[in-house]
Amino acid sequence: MRSEELLRALRPICVLILAIWIIEVINLLMGHRLNIWFGLQPRSISGLVGVPLMPLLHGGVGHLAANTLPLGLLGVIGLIVAPKRFFQASVLIVLVSGLAVWALARNGTVVGASGLIFGWFGFLVTLGVIERSTRAIAGAAVVIIVYGGMIWGVLPQDNVRVSWEAHLFGAIAGAVIARVMQMKQPGD
Repeated sequence: MRSEELLRALRPICVLILAIWIIEVINLLMGHRLNIWFGLQPRSISGLVGVPLMPLLHGGVGHLAANTLPLGLLGVIGLIVAPKRFFQASVLIVLVSGLAVWALARNGTVVGASGLIFGWFGFLVTLGVIERSTRAIAGAAVVIIVYGGMIWGVLPQDNVRVSWEAHLFGAIAGAVIARVMQMKQPGD
């Protein structure tokens, strides 16, 4: 990949991360009221607004800081591995995993980009397994080496503030979406 292509690949991820940080600053100044107004509330009709907005909201600076590096790294890998499919896959991951969290998660406000991050993890690893192109295998290998340990995040945890459901449904959504997209349109 040429440097111009790499810079082009970085731009949408940088814009996403910048937007999330700007939203967090506004949210912080508002006492995190945006989470109450726009966070995902399981099985609440008004909480459906949180399905697409959940990845943009965070529980604090520490929460967002923990999500920033994986958003950046997995996002760039995704754009390199599947440049034509990654945006559509990301939107589908957010919607499918968000609806699953809305339908099946514990009560409480769910915010954060972890579902998207786990979705990208599932998407990239699955693409490497089923597509078997050099680019997809290399991307999956990097993802597993760097973030393979995060798979434990899909298991129920004692910390009630962590939505393991968002992690689980994100990973499942990413894997399923990779498979469906591969069947419809092999390769990029």
